[in-house]
Amino acid sequence: MIPFAALSGLVAPMDRANVDTDVIIPKQFLKSIRRSGFGPNLFDELRYLDEGQPDSDNSHRPLNPDFPLNHARYAGAQILLTRANFGCGSSREHAPWALADYGFRAIIAPSFADIFHSNCFKNGLLPIVLDEQIVFRLFDELYATEGYTLTVELAEQRVITPSGEVLSFDVDSFRKRCLLEGLDDIGLTLKQADAIRQFESQWRQQSPWLFDVIE
Repeated sequence: MIPFAALSGLVAPMDRANVDTDVIIPKQFLKSIRRSGFGPNLFDELRYLDEGQPDSDNSHRPLNPDFPLNHARYAGAQILLTRANFGCGSSREHAPWALADYGFRAIIAPSFADIFHSNCFKNGLLPIVLDEQIVFRLFDELYATEGYTLTVELAEQRVITPSGEVLSFDVDSFRKRCLLEGLDDIGLTLKQADAIRQFESQWRQQSPWLFDVIE
């Protein structure tokens, strides 16, 4: 997992509340368990005018001209600004996979669905909770300013606006450390590899019959 320390990135809007995981990545794209390749189908039903199919070529599909991610001003955005209860619905981990594969590193909202919130941290995404009135104001600034960027500093737990305003946010200390060090669940386990090998060796000596080959 790519470590997350600080980011100065272009912001794109998802100006709606209660965006569920089927909107983030529709059900027909859940056939793969790879973490990559989902970006082209992020927000598929909003992004395109036709129905998307797994393994199809998206390059010639008709785009929805009203969807923000199809606007040139938001190309290459790394921060998504959205409304309350983002990521509700089913617990599919494909949702943060799709957001990360598209290029987002941070999401700002007044609130997130609990399981989605947890899955973000496990996949290198930083979900930032800010007061709803602050989010409203950020939307106003975003719409008024082309090329609107925010700076996110995880270690200091703050978001800095173009005017220099500092917005503090809370984050669990364990999840913060995992993001800073780029550790997912597998990475955390591998940090204990020596201790695991030592335990297995001792267990083999203490209970050798457990390791006998049955013929």
